[in-house]
Amino acid sequence: MAEAADFQGMGHSPARRWLRRTASVLAGAPLLAGLLAGTSAPAAQAAPTAAGSRAVHVSIDTLAPSAPVKGDTLTVSGTVTNEGKNTISDAQVDLRVGPRMYGRTAIDDAAERTGTSGDVAPIGGKYKVTIPKLDVGISQDFALSVPVSKLGLGQDGVYQLGVSLTGKTSSAPYDQVLGIQRTFLPWQPDGTEEKTQLSVLWPLISSTRLSAETGSDDQQTPVFENDDLAAELAPGGRLEQLVSLGSQLPVTWVIDPDLLATADAMTKDYRVRSGDTTVPGKNQAVATKWLDSLEKAVTGGAKVVALPFADPDLASLAHRGKDVSGALSHLQPATDVAGKTVETILHVKPSVDFAWPVDGAIDPSIVDVATSAGAHEIITRSDSLQDNLPYTPTAARPIGGGTTAVVADTRLSTAFQGDMSKAGASTLAVQRFLAQSLAVTLQNPENQRSIVVAPQRMPSAAQAQSMARALRGLDSERWTEPSDLIAAAEATPDADATTKVPGSSRYPKKLRDQELSTEVFLNIKETQERLDNFKAILSAPDRVAAPFGNAIGRAMSTSWRGEPDEAEQYRNTVDDYLVGLTTEVQLIPKSVLTLSGRSATIPVTVQNQLLQGVQNLVLRLKSDNPTRLKLDGDRAVADRPIKIDGGHSQSVKFTGAGNANGPVQVTAQLYTVDGTPYGSPMTFQVKVSEITPTVMLVIAGGVLLLVLAGVKMYSQRKRAVARRAAAEDTDGGDDSADGTDTDGKARDTRSTDGARAPEDADPGQPSDPTPDTGPESADASGAGEKVDR
Repeated sequence: MAEAADFQGMGHSPARRWLRRTASVLAGAPLLAGLLAGTSAPAAQAAPTAAGSRAVHVSIDTLAPSAPVKGDTLTVSGTVTNEGKNTISDAQVDLRVGPRMYGRTAIDDAAERTGTSGDVAPIGGKYKVTIPKLDVGISQDFALSVPVSKLGLGQDGVYQLGVSLTGKTSSAPYDQVLGIQRTFLPWQPDGTEEKTQLSVLWPLISSTRLSAETGSDDQQTPVFENDDLAAELAPGGRLEQLVSLGSQLPVTWVIDPDLLATADAMTKDYRVRSGDTTVPGKNQAVATKWLDSLEKAVTGGAKVVALPFADPDLASLAHRGKDVSGALSHLQPATDVAGKTVETILHVKPSVDFAWPVDGAIDPSIVDVATSAGAHEIITRSDSLQDNLPYTPTAARPIGGGTTAVVADTRLSTAFQGDMSKAGASTLAVQRFLAQSLAVTLQNPENQRSIVVAPQRMPSAAQAQSMARALRGLDSERWTEPSDLIAAAEATPDADATTKVPGSSRYPKKLRDQELSTEVFLNIKETQERLDNFKAILSAPDRVAAPFGNAIGRAMSTSWRGEPDEAEQYRNTVDDYLVGLTTEVQLIPKSVLTLSGRSATIPVTVQNQLLQGVQNLVLRLKSDNPTRLKLDGDRAVADRPIKIDGGHSQSVKFTGAGNANGPVQVTAQLYTVDGTPYGSPMTFQVKVSEITPTVMLVIAGGVLLLVLAGVKMYSQRKRAVARRAAAEDTDGGDDSADGTDTDGKARDTRSTDGARAPEDADPGQPSDPTPDTGPESADASGAGEKVDR
């Protein structure tokens, strides 16, 4: 981005021209050159530069005050480390103040310098630290304190500040610069005529932790994928630091309501996945304390902006999801629930008018998607919506359709994206941020502008601490004054600033490669449709609507960028759990049925293993061969309404009529009331065995013959018994009166069990076995099942 005003009407200082003329090195010998550090800086001797790479690493760990005024003493401390191959002797740490820098581009160029040639002479005198010997691999601390009056600072502006180490080595036994670290010193001892209004976003966003699973209790105890959020909320954690630091700064809180909902769920009973089971969560106190601290921080007039719930990836939706039916329908509900969530948990009313695409990168499709969610302001960045002006314009600008683009400054917004865990890196970032903010004001000091800083979405604890240090460096309000995002969006736009949204071809390839794919949105669509069908049959659909609806929204979150494997695992977990629930309502498989006769009952069992009842279901039975088997009279298809309490089964009976012998394929399928199939169909075979009238006559005739034969046999047996009894009576006169035979032996007239029984008596038939009336099971019915007529 061109900034001609960086140099407009301003020539290089005499010191810089002199520096350029004298920055040369004579091979094999030291060069002593007198350089001026500024208009009031004393002349000094500059040591030559060591050949090759730096032998010494210089780290500036502290610089205080970060923006001095007249009468202050500047203190710089840090470490020097010998990273070379030779021991250094007669070393000396010095402070060097370069000439005033002209414009923001000059600051960028200076920050990229890596060599040691061309630097101004050190301040010298007593403002140095001597190190007699520095062995290889050894570090040495240093601290320099210099009155500001000795720095040679002149006109207000940004000056380059360097800390160098000069010394000798065995291979080069003369004084030479062996290492240097440069930073920036903002010099604005008095307030500017017009101060830049600075709005800083303070994001509270985290990764997805909550699953779609909940307990079966009335409270629906939530299940977390892991308990990692507790570490971020605990003292010293990332989110705890953001709240602690932000509560003392003039910032605009930008919050993902899903984070609040997740933390709020942690304040009560919750469970955490552990392998194939879940265990109780134990961090209720941590979550409660964090939410209490946040509520105190945002009350009392602080501005709060709520992003759509779960921070959906607007760019992915615009580029890959908009052509998938229903993908964009998630945005408006996410915006609606965002405001309610923040207001319920934090008791403040947030603004829900802002959309924040990844890294502020926009194109026309992203703008369309963002506004479809109800946003009227879109947070973008100056490397996306670029200007060709000699100054940094006010952030707000209209881009058509009643939409305002709030253009954050790229340099200030990206100042703390690196590793800020080391003191040296943090100090350099803070000083560069302050320098750039002053340079913005000095571009056009008579014209007040409104500038926005939109840092990375999820700053680390160290990055948050560095940002806080930089903002505290602006407390004196000598060239900036705090504002907020809502005010920045309402500021009067600069008439010369660009309002044209860049085309899709200018969208960064790096960001496009991180987007969710079209296949992902198709999978999400399938999950949503499965959820809609499931809710339609439940007696208490709210118990699944919120957990699964939120989980589907989380599957589209911006937080998945850079983590495609984790994102896929989360989506699969949600879908698998939903599938598992839907299959709890199922048809019990059946084996082959035999239908004998013209009409019989065909039972089909529907099982509900859910804890709540199901309704609005229809069981449809279809005969694949209605000529052979008809249902419910004269139909090929028969329906029955289904309503089953939780944990119960229902046996549904259909009437089948056989018209011809042979097997018939029958299909049973559950449907929702709108005709959508529910679950998988269940097929079974019915063997039709029709008994015709002729067959019935033959059977009847056979039965009659059997009856007549039985009667005849009975009559014959009865006559035979009578004749035998008469013969016994005739022979009785010859027997002895005492009951003995003629040979004198007694007669035995009893059977072995003591009861009189004829010799040819029928022993009788065993009774039928007791029928099996056991409980219904989910297993298939036994082979050869016969239906009752």
